[in-house]
Amino acid sequence: MKKSLLPLLSTVLLIVLWSANICTAATNEDLAKQTQNPVSDLISVPFQNNVNFGLGPHNRTQNILNIQPVIPFKLTNDINLITRTIIPIIRQPDLARTTGDTNGLGDINLSLFFSPANSGQVIWGLGPVLQFPTATDEVLGTRKWSAGPAGVALTIQGPWVVGALAQQVWSYAGNDDRGKVSTFL
Repeated sequence: MKKSLLPLLSTVLLIVLWSANICTAATNEDLAKQTQNPVSDLISVPFQNNVNFGLGPHNRTQNILNIQPVIPFKLTNDINLITRTIIPIIRQPDLARTTGDTNGLGDINLSLFFSPANSGQVIWGLGPVLQFPTATDEVLGTRKWSAGPAGVALTIQGPWVVGALAQQVWSYAGNDDRGKVSTFL
């Protein structure tokens, strides 16, 4: 493992252990609802693994592990700030050959949602999304700073959570033709 990833992984582990102690006071039903709510006031560290098959002429496989800590902050009695970070750990195959991979960190994406502390039936949040050029190799990221708006809206009906999260990210860096990037997560 590269030395540059060790502090990042250590921080994620500490957040997971710290959040486990905080969660013991909640009931199972309340905790289940809060874990499904991307703008709840609960610290969570979900992991999402995406495997993409059949890439390129040699049918290679890509793997992306997204570490996604969600950390809330109470700004006032009426407004919360919910931070949602996506930290991608990528295994990118060389698409031109049958062997060879590039492994490392991709660009980090940070969404900041300002959300009412006491929502009604519809829970929502709005704010900026920022993307940082943190990729450890040029094939794992855009090499650009990016920013744009983000929004989330959802409702919880019994065991069901229905909602949407959308963001629009724009980047600019010189005369490169990789200008606008849209992402819906």
